[in-house]
Amino acid sequence: MEIPYTVKTRPDTGLFNAKLGIWLFLASEVMLFGALFSSYVLLRVGSPDWPHGSSILNVPLGTLNTLVLITSSITMVMAWASLVLKNFSKFKLYMGLTILLGLVFLVVKSFEYGAKFHHHMFPKESVYLAIYFTLTGLHALHVIGGMVVNAYLWGPGSKMWETDPQRFTNRVEVSGLFWHFVDLVWIFLFPVLYLL
Repeated sequence: MEIPYTVKTRPDTGLFNAKLGIWLFLASEVMLFGALFSSYVLLRVGSPDWPHGSSILNVPLGTLNTLVLITSSITMVMAWASLVLKNFSKFKLYMGLTILLGLVFLVVKSFEYGAKFHHHMFPKESVYLAIYFTLTGLHALHVIGGMVVNAYLWGPGSKMWETDPQRFTNRVEVSGLFWHFVDLVWIFLFPVLYLL
């Protein structure tokens, strides 16, 4: 039995099923992070002694992580574009780089967390640190989730390329949309937490 609209677009939406599904999922993610950002704004506005992010956080490491994630978005697009151009070996290269850059992001973030814990800066110490660890921790979980999906598409899931290349390309595109969302969240997190 063939599932409809896995390759062809739906006439009612102009999207194939997985793309429609990921946009609906991302809408719920926007609500989640939107609520957290709103909480941050309300807590910050209501606090007379809110610390400046750069006085607590490592701005150079945050900047490095921003560059790492922006670069990973580029490699993700290149992985998808390689499939569109029917170049599977380049897909493997670019998807591998995307996964590696996600790992670099997590390693840098673990150094940041380690430094905070070494200086006894835990979430219970202040509202600012509680929000910092909540937002960046939740973001890191999303990075890990994206890496797991990308690793599957790079590894065992890539066998679909031989049997159904268009559907595989669609799966990579959907994974890329999630990855770009994760990067976009960081682009908001970095200035809000580190620079303001």
